[in-house]
Amino acid sequence: MLTSKQRAYLRGIASGYETIYQIGKSGVTEAVCRDISEALRKRELIKLRVLENSGYTAREASEKIAEMTDSDVVQVIGSKFVLFKRNPKEPVIENIPR
Repeated sequence: MLTSKQRAYLRGIASGYETIYQIGKSGVTEAVCRDISEALRKRELIKLRVLENSGYTAREASEKIAEMTDSDVVQVIGSKFVLFKRNPKEPVIENIPR
């Protein structure tokens, strides 16, 4: 679970990130979550987008994906959301507040 300071720090970093995944009409599947989990392992922080034809809101998709990938939802704005999962072996993002 992230603290408010950690969320604020990660939101600042994510603001410059591009969206790397889109959730479309196939929705949230195990295959999509595997890909997202792999991206989280490499990057720790990713930005995703929910398309209008997906049948999910950004909040619903973020919560479901976070649960399936064991990650934390950092931010949800409009159709975009940001996920974070710390890589314990090879941390990418440094100086996260405690």
